[in-house]
Amino acid sequence: MLAGAAAAALAMVPTSVGARIAVSEPDRTYVEARAASMNGDHGRAAELLASLSASQPGQPELAQRALAEAMRAGQMDLAIALASKIPAAKLPGDARLLMAAEEIRRRRPDRANAWLNATRENGDLTFLVPLVNAWAAADRNDMAGSLAALDQIAGGNLLVPLAAEERALILLRFKRTADAEPYARAAVGRGGAREDRLRLAFADGFLAAGDRQRALMIIEGMGAGETAARARISAGRSGGQAIDTLPKAYGEVLAAFGADLTRLQRGTPPIGLVQVARYINPKSSSTVALLALLLSGQDQTDHALALLRTVQGDDPLISQIRDVQTRILTDNKRYDEAYRIAAAAAAAPGAEAIDFSRFGDVLQAMKRSGPAADAYARAIALAQKGSGQSDLWTLLLLQAGALEDANRWPEARAALQRALAIAPDQPLLLNFMGYGQLERGENLDSAEAMIRKASELAPDDASIADSLGWAQFKRGKTDEAIATLQRAAEKDPGQAEIQEHLGDALYKSGRRLEARFAWNAALVTAEDDVAGRVKAKLASGLTTANAAP
Repeated sequence: MLAGAAAAALAMVPTSVGARIAVSEPDRTYVEARAASMNGDHGRAAELLASLSASQPGQPELAQRALAEAMRAGQMDLAIALASKIPAAKLPGDARLLMAAEEIRRRRPDRANAWLNATRENGDLTFLVPLVNAWAAADRNDMAGSLAALDQIAGGNLLVPLAAEERALILLRFKRTADAEPYARAAVGRGGAREDRLRLAFADGFLAAGDRQRALMIIEGMGAGETAARARISAGRSGGQAIDTLPKAYGEVLAAFGADLTRLQRGTPPIGLVQVARYINPKSSSTVALLALLLSGQDQTDHALALLRTVQGDDPLISQIRDVQTRILTDNKRYDEAYRIAAAAAAAPGAEAIDFSRFGDVLQAMKRSGPAADAYARAIALAQKGSGQSDLWTLLLLQAGALEDANRWPEARAALQRALAIAPDQPLLLNFMGYGQLERGENLDSAEAMIRKASELAPDDASIADSLGWAQFKRGKTDEAIATLQRAAEKDPGQAEIQEHLGDALYKSGRRLEARFAWNAALVTAEDDVAGRVKAKLASGLTTANAAP
């Protein structure tokens, strides 16, 4: 049976669409829906397909297509209405997650579990049942029942990596701050990209439980946003990041899975899953950031940016939002817009290291390397004063890259030396320093040794393998270089620099036909100077004038 709002949404679609395209023209309607989907207008595609499905109820695949488009577009009322018309056995996993989310929003956890326990033909979602039961018990003020439900997260349950996080949150809900602390620390330690989000959530939980000391403890060393968070906690104000209800916990878990799937880059981007996470917890700025990245990756840049603009400037995770905004804008070569955002944040009172680092990133994307190096220098100075010194080597690496691009190698080398003093076994630093010296004929024995060490530390890194092969070539070890460069090319066949280096080494060894194959492969992705050199080599062979540096 349809919920009232969902039924109304579905009922309205044929009327509004039918006024423009008659239902008697189903082929035209379908073609227009497909075109809308291909153009990224999934909302329009959903409405057209829903109209078509309503006029042809004997074709359930139309409702399924409409459902998929509605979920991608975030039109959840329409998606719920469509899902209600499809047998549970035919619903995809993200649609069942949505139906469970709707029941959770309506405070009907038992009905949510019914959707999660539904037929496993389209994915087993039963692993989420202990989560729902734990938070439902917490809502009934039943701490023993809540913790007992969490005990069911064991064995092969997909929630095992999040078990400490959930236990900490439940304990904080019951103001058991001392018991929650070790679980909170463990969750932060394995939080990865979610670390700042978790720190802020736990801080709000400790604060709500009356434990200001532990709230301050959990944000120590957070970096971006720590100063503002510390001031807020000291004043006894929540940051609005608490995870203290079933809807928030359910949404957070779905967002965490969405982030993992995105990081692993397997299959279709989990847009539907993250849309469900946002639907049930619309105030989560971290979920908004993730969704925006996914949408941008599907050529929905304007939609992604509009979504990011819904986050308020005083949000505790605003730094993360600005990072995503500038990343999307620079990826799409909208440099002026990215510059305005980054420059404004860097010029604001109380700007932090992350603000200057972001500004440097934008300037680098604009090929303004000198100003970028200056921005990174400001970030480094602030990081040294604050609690962000653990990231100092990264900032020094970025500064070195900008300085090298600005043809200021002695300064770049000095920055790398400072970074290596902090992180002597960091392969990126070793490779950069070694390769930089190799290109300039400096300390060749030391340069090759650094690159070799970097390769041992990161054996699967194609760029570092390329550096090692090029070092071997520069030292006259041509056969050894070819073998190393071939391994690098196998790991990353699309990297023009690797293919150019391999071609040069092959040509030098007399394998000229193979060299041409490598150079042609380089030309596929080569830009600017590299493309010019490769074309010259294909035209007249390897010379001192067109050799790779």
